[in-house]
Amino acid sequence: MKVAKFGGSSVANATQIKKVANIIKSDPSRKVVVVSAPGKRFSDDVKMTDLLIELCYAKQQNQDYDLHLENIMARFQEIIDDLDLGHAILEDIQQTIEKYLQFDISPMAQLDALKSIGEDSSAKIVSAYLKRLGLNASYVNPKEAGIFVSNEPGNAQLLPESFSMIYKLRDRNDVSVVPGFFGYSADDDLVTFSRGGSDITGAILAAGTKASLYENFTDVDSVFAVNPNFVKNPKDINVLTYKEMRELSYAGFSVFHDEALIPAFKEQIPVCIKNTNNPDASGTMVVAERDATEQCVVGIASDDGFCSLYVSKFLMNREVGFGRKLLNIFEDEGISFEHTPSGIDDMSVIFRDYQFTPEKEKIVIDRIRNELNVDTVSVHRDLAVVMVVGEGLENTIGVAAKATASFAKAGVNIDMINQGSSEVSMMFGIHAVDLEKAIQSLYKEFFTEDESNLKFPSVSARGHQ
Repeated sequence: MKVAKFGGSSVANATQIKKVANIIKSDPSRKVVVVSAPGKRFSDDVKMTDLLIELCYAKQQNQDYDLHLENIMARFQEIIDDLDLGHAILEDIQQTIEKYLQFDISPMAQLDALKSIGEDSSAKIVSAYLKRLGLNASYVNPKEAGIFVSNEPGNAQLLPESFSMIYKLRDRNDVSVVPGFFGYSADDDLVTFSRGGSDITGAILAAGTKASLYENFTDVDSVFAVNPNFVKNPKDINVLTYKEMRELSYAGFSVFHDEALIPAFKEQIPVCIKNTNNPDASGTMVVAERDATEQCVVGIASDDGFCSLYVSKFLMNREVGFGRKLLNIFEDEGISFEHTPSGIDDMSVIFRDYQFTPEKEKIVIDRIRNELNVDTVSVHRDLAVVMVVGEGLENTIGVAAKATASFAKAGVNIDMINQGSSEVSMMFGIHAVDLEKAIQSLYKEFFTEDESNLKFPSVSARGHQ
């Protein structure tokens, strides 16, 4: 039995949903289907989830939200009309939205409820269209599917007892179409996963049903070795391990939600990333182990929007508990860290820039100075993280040398290196302004000697880059 998840681009309009239906029809073993909210139909379009968030904020700020609601309903009506499904589903969607708009619940709970409309409606539409084609298919609400979660709006965590209930989906004799992104708490409250959580739902259902394969359909033929915005026609990756995919997902690979592999990893369910628009392509397999190859580096990932706080104190290494005290300050202020490179007299904490508002920055720095009596404390913004990823990095001679040499060739200064903490990745911190040329140089170093494969956007398109 297979679990197949279809992303936002796969259900963006009726044309895409017809492709989804053909994929489901082509393989009877695809018994559980997970769908996202309708995504962008074209580059400047707005995702359905964003439209629903705007509707919620307008309601909560006592603004006129009629236009927001009209835009949402027009989008759903276009899909339903093009699939010739009749108006019962449209009326059901509108009634559900209006019910959630009038709920007397907390703002966060109301936001979760309204955000879920995109996935929930997609599942109702897809299941109805499959029935129209003669397939035995049913819409299955996450509660019915057994997805019970912690009551943390926007950051739900699956409750372990869910798995025994999810396994019962195997007993159904139809195609179960389940909306992604949300579950229900023990108190029967609707709670969403973090953004992009339909990937999480898919992996949860694959793990819970002990599927033979979890297929994640998106809009690319495979995972690429590097972001195609930086390098044109980058190499495909045919096989990845879970650890490699997790590292790549964390550092900017948008194909997969970075938390989504965890349930599949724990149950050793193989994952195949495939293209809805080209389903016959082999895609990228994500597995527990892969055969060793001479080229241990499989991909280069990157992301910007990082910030670094640097502290130094003479004899820091002899002060028992210094690191714990420093990180406790971050914990108290609700800031999660990404990396903590350190030396004998200094330590850096790397975290996402959006968490460090000017108000938080002042509080954190004042506390560090007053409570830890450091010699120096400074903040560095506009950082980017680059990850060189591959199983066997720690046992392969010369990878770090090649990587650092490529930065030097590109004229990029390395602010920090973190290698020993991971067996499958090497992390470099650089100035965000240097990200593009750093990635291009790394790709040339590890994957090609043909400079014609490098794509250099114009200065006018990239500003000072």
